[in-house]
Amino acid sequence: MDTGPFVQTVTGRIPARTLGFTLPHEHTGLELWHIQNRWDYWELIRDENVIAPELERFRDLGGSCLVDVTNHGLGRDPARLRRLSERTGLPIVMGSGWYREAYYPPEALIDRRPVDELADELIREFHGGVGDTGIRPGIIGEIGTDKPWMSAREERVFRAVARAAKATGMAVTTHAAQSAVGLVQLRVLLEEGLDPARIVIGHADSYPYIDYHLALLERGASIEFDFLGMDFSRVDAAMEPRGAQILWELLDRGHVDHLLLSQDVCHTLQLRAFGGNGYTYLQETYLPRLRAAGVPDDAIDRMTVENPRRVLSIA
Repeated sequence: MDTGPFVQTVTGRIPARTLGFTLPHEHTGLELWHIQNRWDYWELIRDENVIAPELERFRDLGGSCLVDVTNHGLGRDPARLRRLSERTGLPIVMGSGWYREAYYPPEALIDRRPVDELADELIREFHGGVGDTGIRPGIIGEIGTDKPWMSAREERVFRAVARAAKATGMAVTTHAAQSAVGLVQLRVLLEEGLDPARIVIGHADSYPYIDYHLALLERGASIEFDFLGMDFSRVDAAMEPRGAQILWELLDRGHVDHLLLSQDVCHTLQLRAFGGNGYTYLQETYLPRLRAAGVPDDAIDRMTVENPRRVLSIA
């Protein structure tokens, strides 16, 4: 019996040492339109006959694992994730927790329950599964802030997920988009005593300022460049080359062990079936560009294999 570190997937535990190329921040279905007074158009089709071939292409190109950070309030469906994993043969890790304030489900009673009670809910999910499905999460996230600051309700969630992470061994991955709010997120998580090695500050490439990235890395957290391949606007198109320059500089400064790469597929238009890049942009486009620019294969392996494996490993 293997008693070493494991990764918790929707079909059960697998030895962490078996994990290869991993996308650590993705979605396979997403629902945002149902939030009252929010007009986000982001929606990722849930049709399994559309999503499965997209995942199979990622697998066929060497993909070993995908982390679906769709959690409470975003349309998380554990049974669907297990069906997709069994159908494609691709290990999928499910997220947990609550996304950001505008999307907190009313029934979660975020502002009415003690922080420890919120944490206990996540701990119960980890040990017993979601509801009566028996399907267990393997990471806490994505946990975010709605604005470039942290609201009082969001602070409650961040403190709760830090306590749950300490109790279960799961890592915490965040949503920190287009601002330096990741520094506030990190501060709160550290105040709760969470090991910075178990923290990933997400969407770092959406705020392409190296001083921000260095401030996070110097505190021991990992950062994730996960808007890769997004091209919804000219801003998106301009951001990626700038982010690549910063990534190169961070590698040159010796931070390779704390960098992760992903694509955050979160809209139907990102799927290959609808003219997008699907889940294979890293393999087919971005990583070849890094190699052509001189990034060595061992650095790429650390960002896409070893670092996600470390984050997902539970003792």
